[in-house]
Amino acid sequence: MSVDVLRCRVCESEYPAIAHGICARCFGPLEPVYDWDEIATRVSRESIEAGPLSIWRYADLLPATPPPDAASGPGWTPLIPAPRLAAAVGVGELWLKLDTANPTHSFKDRVVAVAAAKAVEFGLDTLSCTSTGNLAGAVAARAAQLGMPAVIFCPASLELEKMQATTVYGARVFGVNGSYDDCSRLVSELAGEVEWGFVNVNLRSYYAEGSKSLAFEVIEQLGWETPDAVVAPIASGAMFSKLWQGYNQFERLGLIDTPKPRLYGGQAEGCSPVASAFAEDRRVSPVRPNSIARSLAIGNPADGDLAISTARASGGAIYAVPEADVGPNMAFLAELAGVFGETAAGVTIGALRAAAARGDIGENDRVVALITGTGLKTPGAVAGSVTGTIVEIEPDVDALLDELGVLA
Repeated sequence: MSVDVLRCRVCESEYPAIAHGICARCFGPLEPVYDWDEIATRVSRESIEAGPLSIWRYADLLPATPPPDAASGPGWTPLIPAPRLAAAVGVGELWLKLDTANPTHSFKDRVVAVAAAKAVEFGLDTLSCTSTGNLAGAVAARAAQLGMPAVIFCPASLELEKMQATTVYGARVFGVNGSYDDCSRLVSELAGEVEWGFVNVNLRSYYAEGSKSLAFEVIEQLGWETPDAVVAPIASGAMFSKLWQGYNQFERLGLIDTPKPRLYGGQAEGCSPVASAFAEDRRVSPVRPNSIARSLAIGNPADGDLAISTARASGGAIYAVPEADVGPNMAFLAELAGVFGETAAGVTIGALRAAAARGDIGENDRVVALITGTGLKTPGAVAGSVTGTIVEIEPDVDALLDELGVLA
């Protein structure tokens, strides 16, 4: 749907709904203002269920007009049970939301779909972003679908697999000698010089709204019920806080009648400004990233304080996961659930295990863990953590039986 007003989440100043993402008064994030009374007259469980199997089934709760290819995705990714993993961790019921099934194998396809739709509405002819990897691929792919140029800025040290998964779509990629935060500063300055659609700068108000679809889908896929807890990785903090907003919006519209879930977040210790601030009950302060979980390595997270307030409002928590545990957690997830998630998934599973170990979640809880990206983009992280083996053999069955320890 179209929106006319953006409002600051911090000071509540209002602005016209143009390509602008930051409040000029307090530098807080801007977000669309919806007419909830009007939306309530036309949105129901039935109207949603009649929509396409993508994020656009929730078009009335998103700030953009659905594109012509709305039925092709992204979104409506699988929610699968993981009973062996649940038993190993010590929770009653565990479900995995597999955003690895999105077009570029990460949840970023959701947010880019909304941002790109707004770019088209605004007449912007180039898509751009600064990225730790997954967003780069999502922007490049969507730009290719739309026939638009894509210009991407990433840390030069980014995993090669993510770089290749971006350039294959024909995008122009600049590897910046510095961290994500250095890239972000560079692109923020560039945004004032060119008329492009920077999905996480001037289109951020709309882009972030795509994350709500994760909350919407989980509820619908659980039979219009909420889980007791949701576990998610935290980078900028936007997705984490938008999850809570999504649950609140469904409640406001009367689409759910079960309690909203507790939200638990995770960051890798090498870049954990939000987890540290949560533990010390203070505002977020910037850090210099040094983490294996590069997709989460944002040292100065724009929505970090909102993520903290979200965790507290929901009754949840945010944990710092040791760097040495990220790879083993990825292998743990793969071996017990058959899912190969990227380093962010290793952090999510680490947060899940921490919450269970502390008694924050337990045997009476139904838990959803968000798997936001595929491990095929970060395979090096599991080196030394896998239990499977590769044995070279000759094409001889007797030798094979001997190797297997089977008597012929």
